[in-house]
Amino acid sequence: METGQDNQTSVAGFILLGLSSAPEFGGLLFPIFLSMYLVSLLGNLLIIFLISSNSSLFYAPMYFFLSHLSLADLGFSSNAVPKMLHILVSQSNTISYNGCLAQLYFFVVFCTTDNFLLASMAYDRYVAVCHPLHYTTIMSYKRCLLLASGSWLLSFSQGILYVSTISKLSFCGSREIPHFFCDMHPLLKLSCSDTSSAETLLMIEGTATMLGPLTLILLSYLFILSVVLKVPSASGKYKAFSTCSTHLTTVAIFYGSLMGTYIRPSSTYSGSRLKVASIFYTVVTPMLNPFIYSLRNTEMHEAMRRLLRLWFQRTRGIEDMR
Repeated sequence: METGQDNQTSVAGFILLGLSSAPEFGGLLFPIFLSMYLVSLLGNLLIIFLISSNSSLFYAPMYFFLSHLSLADLGFSSNAVPKMLHILVSQSNTISYNGCLAQLYFFVVFCTTDNFLLASMAYDRYVAVCHPLHYTTIMSYKRCLLLASGSWLLSFSQGILYVSTISKLSFCGSREIPHFFCDMHPLLKLSCSDTSSAETLLMIEGTATMLGPLTLILLSYLFILSVVLKVPSASGKYKAFSTCSTHLTTVAIFYGSLMGTYIRPSSTYSGSRLKVASIFYTVVTPMLNPFIYSLRNTEMHEAMRRLLRLWFQRTRGIEDMR
């Protein structure tokens, strides 16, 4: 009987209710979120291109991790936002069973990668401020590569755990998901199976995955604070804090939107609250990160100027050939 239910679900799929049940809001919301997504897409692609094309940035730990963070943000937003835009403009809100599991898998992968990369960046700032003389030795390219690779590999395994747990559940009732993408909480609520063991496993594992990196981040900044407070000059304190301000801003936005949403049982899940939080970490945060990391960053400004000069030189050379 359970197999039949599973087969029925795999054929019928699910219905994503999207951001709003009122079709008239689609025309208003579509250009807003399309603009935000395009800004996020172009901003993160630009950061990846600037860092990967500049060896002095690519082999610097902070920018190396930033390029991976931009890649994760790119996947994060691209996993959910195009389907949300499609629902807004066409009102075609169905998604296949396998498509739903794939969306859940990549959501978990990119979210978890962000977690681990933010922790790696905090460790990099800790070494830079607290152990500046040994910074190049500790934060070697090999160690940075190990931290980034470990972040991605752990995230892939996390995604497999979530999808394999959800795929064992039966869905024999309503197929309506009150969200704009397939997320864990609404899927658990839709299931007609006993989800208590699945909820316990995913909540414990998800809490550990989220709070582990966050604890490392907080400890890193406690050590940084203790060192900075001993700096005698105000300009020295400002310089030390300014190197960490961009990372702290990203951490506050990212964890602020996640903490109250996923570290809780699905019985307390609120559809409207989840939608608002999801907009922050799938749309707003990936859009803001390129600005946060580049507005006051002289190295990124210089890389952009070099890129523009090269582009103008090539354009002028093509015109002269004509």
